[in-house]
Amino acid sequence: MGKYWDAGIETLKFEELQKVQLERLRQTVARAGRSPFYGERLRQAGITSDSFQSLEDIRQIPLTSKDDLRAHSRDMLTVPLRDIIRVHASSGTTGQATVVYYTRTDIELWADLVARSLYMTGLRADDVFQNMMGYGLFTGGLGFHYGAERLGAMTIPAGAGNSKRQVQLMQQFATTAIHIIPSYALFLLTTFAELNVDPQDLPLRLAYIGAEPYSAETRQRIEEAYGLKAYNCYGLSELNGPGVAFECPEQNGSHVWEDSFLLEVLDPETLEPVGPGVVGELVFTNLTRQGMPLLRYRSRDLASYDDQPCPCGRHSRRISRIQGRTDDMIIIKGVNIFPIQIDRVLMGLPEVDANYLVELKQEGANETMVVKVEVKQDYFREDLKFLKALQKKITEALKSDLLVTPRVELVEHNSLPRGEGKAVRVVDYRVKG
Repeated sequence: MGKYWDAGIETLKFEELQKVQLERLRQTVARAGRSPFYGERLRQAGITSDSFQSLEDIRQIPLTSKDDLRAHSRDMLTVPLRDIIRVHASSGTTGQATVVYYTRTDIELWADLVARSLYMTGLRADDVFQNMMGYGLFTGGLGFHYGAERLGAMTIPAGAGNSKRQVQLMQQFATTAIHIIPSYALFLLTTFAELNVDPQDLPLRLAYIGAEPYSAETRQRIEEAYGLKAYNCYGLSELNGPGVAFECPEQNGSHVWEDSFLLEVLDPETLEPVGPGVVGELVFTNLTRQGMPLLRYRSRDLASYDDQPCPCGRHSRRISRIQGRTDDMIIIKGVNIFPIQIDRVLMGLPEVDANYLVELKQEGANETMVVKVEVKQDYFREDLKFLKALQKKITEALKSDLLVTPRVELVEHNSLPRGEGKAVRVVDYRVKG
């Protein structure tokens, strides 16, 4: 089957996998203890690599936060700076970017994980892989590039944007697989239409989508429009980048590569573990990283896990689609709302186009949520009665899910701002006190 199908690890029974994890956890704690930051933290907690008799003992280690990483990333290094060959950084979407350092071994292990992920979904050496993510400090571009090359796929480093060129490259090289931001995949359909090209006439069969929250309904739209299978990938810059967890062909949750990452799912308020099927915050510990291993890193991502064996034969736990982030939650009129809830409702309505914008406003003493929705051209008629009925339908659908009544404004196709990178879906105009 090839190097990137490792049955010895991928189909290892969970009890045996835990033995591997425990041994690697001890090694990681010993390694992390060589860094100034963790050395002091572990010393204060009285923890050594011998402190771990079971995986549950990991709870002795204090959690690591994004603020810790921002303030102390250089102090988390376990090797001299001369052994570091690359840095990456988060996008800084929710604040100051976090910087992560990689040794040569870290880069090699990361490329292997991405290659394993891509192989699981069916990517092979005879595929043509077009990487439409940004290169540079963002991990998504180079992470997938290295993984696809590891498999021997012809890799086109297209980068982000330049939509007409993207379509031309697909035609010129008969692209079979793409890596793309989901909102951009929907946006690109406008360019296909402008060029009078049907994406289903191309040999596209695989898409890898991520880098922003999106709903199952968005994924379904992409699959139907392009005529392919779209796979969720999960990763975060702080842990490596893409390749932390990945969907298999069952498309029923993303397998965490638990030989490389120890997963905890905690109640974000009590920080106590939650059981299967319960949404909590994902917390990860690196088990193989050499230069800058993180211990119990709070991802801020909310999801549940499934510990039942997957029909694909793998026994690693699967995480659900990300339900939201603890730091992107909208609070309006005392109600907690995650942007992905809005996406799920709107993308499930056939009249709604690919673009929408949520504006949060303070109008006197009242907070208002305004949802501007592009309507598909086929439905945007000069029929006031029809548009009023559609506006009511969307309002009621959102109210039912969000428990807040938004003000819905219908706008024409292609009238809202859009870009070729991550979509800006929420703008908060409220005065922060």
